[in-house]
Amino acid sequence: MFKIGLTGGIACGKSTVAEMLARKGARILDADSFAREAVEPGRPAWQEIKTWLGDAYFLADKRLDRQKIADLVFHSPSAREKINGIIHPHVLKMLRRCSDELGKEEGGRIQVWDVPLLFEAKLDQEVDLVLVVAADETVQAERLKQRNGLSSREAYARIYSQMPLAHKIKAADYVIYNNGSLEALQAQVDLFWEEVMRRVKEQAEPGFC
Repeated sequence: MFKIGLTGGIACGKSTVAEMLARKGARILDADSFAREAVEPGRPAWQEIKTWLGDAYFLADKRLDRQKIADLVFHSPSAREKINGIIHPHVLKMLRRCSDELGKEEGGRIQVWDVPLLFEAKLDQEVDLVLVVAADETVQAERLKQRNGLSSREAYARIYSQMPLAHKIKAADYVIYNNGSLEALQAQVDLFWEEVMRRVKEQAEPGFC
């Protein structure tokens, strides 16, 4: 089983790259979907957040008010660290369990661990190859403004709340730059997939270590 760790900066197009890889046959394990599951009403992480923040950060149906949570964590490093400390252990447990189960069911199918905080959670040490999707900071900001209706100040606050993209690029095994068209992005994904196939073949060769 070959595992790709997929990460990148906010609004760099990581989810689009994941979709392209899925069309090539990869199995996508989306950490964000596990995170949403982890904070469903009544789950342990949900209860911890409720105890910490109280009812003000929850909607009438008992679900998290994601807009309020986002406003909090993108402007408060301590709050961001706190909520990550609550949610991440549950997400990591779910991700690893899912990977193991799929590995038994699907054998050699390539897995893509789509994890925004891949390096922060040290999951780069658990995959065979790390792919970072990057974009210029100005491109990130414009996408955030258009996609989320944010002001420039809010967009850059979200960008700067993350590990610097330059650090992720330096630690990556492979980088895809998404500053242009979907066609240009697809071409880079095609080249990346060729590299993955080469590495998978090497692993399968007798005597490879």
